[in-house]
Amino acid sequence: MELGITVREWGKDVFYFVRWSPLTLADRWTINAKVPAVGGIYEIYWKDDHNHLRMLMVGNTHYGGLRSELRRLTDPELIHNPQVVRILENEEIWFRYTPTDSVAVMDDVVWFFRKTYFPENPGVSHSGRYERIFMKESAPDNLIWVP
Repeated sequence: MELGITVREWGKDVFYFVRWSPLTLADRWTINAKVPAVGGIYEIYWKDDHNHLRMLMVGNTHYGGLRSELRRLTDPELIHNPQVVRILENEEIWFRYTPTDSVAVMDDVVWFFRKTYFPENPGVSHSGRYERIFMKESAPDNLIWVP
C-alpha cells in the first residue's frame, strides 16, 4: 500500500482518500529510521491505563517534514506544555502519518479531521477552495480511539 492522499474534484466538492502508515510506537530511533523527511499529516495518540488509545494531537507539517516534527512532538524535553509533557513522560505514545506536499490539501484534510474530532473548536481553517469536503481513510491497522 502506497501512503499518501488522493484528490478527486467534482465541481465545488472534493473527495480525499487518505492512506495512513501503520500505527507505530513512538521512539526517537524508530522515527529517525522510518519516517520520511517530507511534508504531511500526522496523528499522535497515547495509551491510557485501560489500554485505550486517546488522541493527543492531529496536525500537519511542511517545513522540516514529518520526521523532525514527530520527533519534536514526542520528546518531552522539547515540549513546553506541562500537561503534554506529563503524558509524554508517563504513557505509551503512538503515531501514524501520511505524506503530501500540498499545503492546500493539508489544510483541507486537517480541518476535516479536527472538525470531526473536535466539532466545537477545530482550531484551523480549510483552504476555502471547495464548498464540501468528503473523506475516506485506509490504514493497515483497525484503529479505535477514545476521545
